[in-house]
Amino acid sequence: MTDFLLELRCEEIPARMQLKASEDLARLFTEELARAGLKPAAIDSFVTPRRLALVARGLPLETAAVSEEHKGPRTSAPPQALEGFLRKTGLTQDQLEDRDGVWFAVVNKPGRATMDVLAQTVPAVIRAFPWPKAMRWGVASQTTESLRWVRPLQGIVAILGEQLVDIVVEDVRSGYATLGHRFHHPGAITIGGADDYVEKLRACHVIVSHQERQAIIAAKAAQAAAAHGYTVIEDKGLVAENAGLTEWPVPLLGDFDPAFLEVPPEVIQLTLRINQKYFVLRDAAGKLAPAFICTANIEAKDGGAAIVAGNRKVLAARLSDARFFWEQDRKTALADHAQKLARITFHEKLGTVADKVERVAKLARWLVEEGIVKGADADLAEQAARLAKADLVTEMVGEFPELQGVMGGYYARAEGLPDAVADAIRDHYKPVGQGDDVPTAPVTVAVSLADKLDTLVGFFSWGLLPTGSKDPFALRRAALGVIQLILENRVRTSLNGVSYGHAMTVMRQLTSESLTHWQGVLLNYDELPIEKKIQLNEKLSGENPETWAGFEIPPNIAHAMVTFFADRLKVQQREAGVRHDLIDAVFALGGEDDLVRLLARVHALQSFVATDDGANLLAGYKRAANILKKEAVDPAIVPAAPSEPAEAALLAALDAAEPLAARAVTDERFADAMAALATLRAPIDAFFESVTVNDADPAKRAARLALLDRVRAAVHGVADFSKITG
Repeated sequence: MTDFLLELRCEEIPARMQLKASEDLARLFTEELARAGLKPAAIDSFVTPRRLALVARGLPLETAAVSEEHKGPRTSAPPQALEGFLRKTGLTQDQLEDRDGVWFAVVNKPGRATMDVLAQTVPAVIRAFPWPKAMRWGVASQTTESLRWVRPLQGIVAILGEQLVDIVVEDVRSGYATLGHRFHHPGAITIGGADDYVEKLRACHVIVSHQERQAIIAAKAAQAAAAHGYTVIEDKGLVAENAGLTEWPVPLLGDFDPAFLEVPPEVIQLTLRINQKYFVLRDAAGKLAPAFICTANIEAKDGGAAIVAGNRKVLAARLSDARFFWEQDRKTALADHAQKLARITFHEKLGTVADKVERVAKLARWLVEEGIVKGADADLAEQAARLAKADLVTEMVGEFPELQGVMGGYYARAEGLPDAVADAIRDHYKPVGQGDDVPTAPVTVAVSLADKLDTLVGFFSWGLLPTGSKDPFALRRAALGVIQLILENRVRTSLNGVSYGHAMTVMRQLTSESLTHWQGVLLNYDELPIEKKIQLNEKLSGENPETWAGFEIPPNIAHAMVTFFADRLKVQQREAGVRHDLIDAVFALGGEDDLVRLLARVHALQSFVATDDGANLLAGYKRAANILKKEAVDPAIVPAAPSEPAEAALLAALDAAEPLAARAVTDERFADAMAALATLRAPIDAFFESVTVNDADPAKRAARLALLDRVRAAVHGVADFSKITG
């Protein structure tokens, strides 16, 4: 057994591609070896800005002989099929085996030298490498058959044990030599094999392990910060990015003018992180410190003083720009900024951002006035909604789109607007994903709900729905945000009422009668000439979906929205440990679109079916339901009075349990409703043990079927047990 070293050296690989490229190299190499019957004991992967490398450990010097069996066409197949099979296997017909009318080929492959296998494997891996972006270069780039690589490939090291594997890819030939650090050791290094690769490069100021470079950056950055009484704001992504930019990382601490701290801290953090790749620091009080840590790729003779000075100068220019944007934006009131939103298209079919703001403002007010969002001031909710998107046209958000909403909150506060308005502007995009904070301030909840509902209704009305993994308008995220807002704040209302009725009313000001039948029309009705309004109303009076003036009128928007919310709810609750079939069981009742009540019912149901009473009641229900599928009660037959004790006992139990369960459901005491149903367990068991449902007497059979129908109806008052798979 021996080890194999492969290094592919090129010009700088983008930091964001490095870790995935390292994984791809190991995967492709392993797959190619497996096709030849080789399996390394382990693979160690390495990546730096200038090289991809791996060490395959425990390779045999030769592959084992293998026997491969291939199934071919039937013996009665046309000659062309047989000829193709023979070409594929390289055999003649007399070497095939006839097994029950089907040709089989057994191909015996002798063992091969691992050196020969590697000489074929490495070029195949290089040519098949899945770079997200790649390039061709030099004279060879004139043909599309030439090699594509992320940056021009400059060198290949391929050593099995101590022997060089001779490989040529384009005009690059393998050898024992590689290069060290670009500045500390620019000359060639001779590699003896896999065993000395890591340490020999380390001696030449190259740390080939990405993970080790990350650990060095995190540790030394923390040390440098601590020496000045600061702490580093944790940022694992930035640590990985800096590790991808350096082969010999040296964290250095610098500072900037504290006067820049008058700019909102989020702006400074983004300037440092996004523009400069610097780490952000906090002081002992937990506030943003006027300092940063940059990561050099060299051990400077002056200890990094010149590097820090250069970075400080660049950062000062960046922060000066940020301060200028901050000062300029505040010279204009948010309401005046909002006037410019009419110039920004929200979507070609949904109008401008100003149109959206108008809809959201009216819907936010409606949510408060109807008491759906409690504790909010309707005027403040509408004011916040009208200003929520105003920062989209500011200089600061133009520079840092990530700060939309955040900057609006700062500008509102600086303008002296109420805190509730400023907070709502800042947080109305939340929650933007799992784990994000869910707003609870009433005004913010109203604006956030209105914004997300407006987006969902608009895109659904045009049929612009998510498909598979594609969700270009982030509608799944918006729906999940609505669900989280409703559950966190216990917003008690029907989704159908909010998003399909009133939301659509304020969206396009169509007549309520038209909206009842045509939820999907999205037209600026007020701006239409009178003759077009007449034509539109005539179109809307029909029963079938139609297309008018290029505007599609899709059917069943409400149904599609409810289904979409149900799917998102199942995903969210499944991640929280709730069974999706129990959600189906409650949804199947129909009319249950109050999410707070729905989930309370689901949680009670999940607890109930986990008990013995619940499991046995479910079994009894399914037995009754199966009988009712096969046997229908004839209404012409007068049911007989109970003739068996178990029959009478079940009837009495139903008489007692049904009203108790119904009252508990009405009062939203779902655990009590389940407890009432649990009293049916023993009578149902006794009924099936001692009573023959399909009695020869039609009157007795009708009575017993009617009794089972009451059992099913009583259970359905809580949930549709037929949807429960357990």
